[in-house]
Amino acid sequence: MAGNSKIAIYGAIGANILIAIGKFFAAFFTGSSAMLAEGIHSLVDTGNGLLLLLGIKRSKQEPDEMHPFGYGLEVYFWSFVVSILIFALGGGFAIYEGIHALQDPHIIKDPTWNYAVLIAALVFEGTALYLALKTFNKSRASSGNLIKNIVQSKDAATFAVIIEDTAAIIGLSIALIGIFLSQKLQNPYLDGAASVAIGVLLLVVATFLAKESKGLLLGERASPNVIASVEKIMKEHPSVKDWALPQTMHFGPDSILLVIEIDLIDSMELLEAENTMVKIRAEIQRQEPTITKIFIQSSHNLHPELS
Repeated sequence: MAGNSKIAIYGAIGANILIAIGKFFAAFFTGSSAMLAEGIHSLVDTGNGLLLLLGIKRSKQEPDEMHPFGYGLEVYFWSFVVSILIFALGGGFAIYEGIHALQDPHIIKDPTWNYAVLIAALVFEGTALYLALKTFNKSRASSGNLIKNIVQSKDAATFAVIIEDTAAIIGLSIALIGIFLSQKLQNPYLDGAASVAIGVLLLVVATFLAKESKGLLLGERASPNVIASVEKIMKEHPSVKDWALPQTMHFGPDSILLVIEIDLIDSMELLEAENTMVKIRAEIQRQEPTITKIFIQSSHNLHPELS
């Protein structure tokens, strides 16, 4: 999963570097506020990609005495940092620049640079989004609604890239429309308004990404499919009479902690019970390899609050 995430992130970083350079050149030669806002947007997205790569690298550290369950949550932490940067630097600067342009409006004399860069940027961003979606589709819960699958996904690095690239394409479209209408109608206020609209878009995107990253950072349970798979194993095992609701928590996209209390048949001896739990643990990991840490407790009387 991490390797696939890296491919999507590398694609996004490469596209954003090229796009940022082009946007800043166009903004310098044309003085477009919307283009400058888009340049900052691409620059922030480039830095965000590097932070996500840092998060993936740090999440692969081996467990130690201070972090016995590993460092998988690093990915979620850096995804949350990325959302803050999009909000503060991307959205904040775009709105500031748009307001400044509205206070001191001027007509763009020759928008050729802007059109060329924006169209090229749409191609680059579209390619990066395609790579991210291709990666995400390999792990998404179902083939249904994309937003629903992003909400359910635990692969924060990949869905952060998808959200960023989608926002970038919408932002580029807003900039293109704003510059075109500003030139066509000879109305300099439309360029500044486009910059403000891009800023608002980034604030909305950052808020959504922060919400999803926060949930994962605080510890979300495994998907219903994973929990159903564990319960199916319990149901089909002849030595298990009853079990409590599986307690799960994600420590990364491919690392789930499972704690479950089971009630074994009364006639079972201690050694046989221990061997049974070993076999159950092995079967769970065989069917659900993302469950990397399993704690099984045997009890003849399940606690009511867990059942």
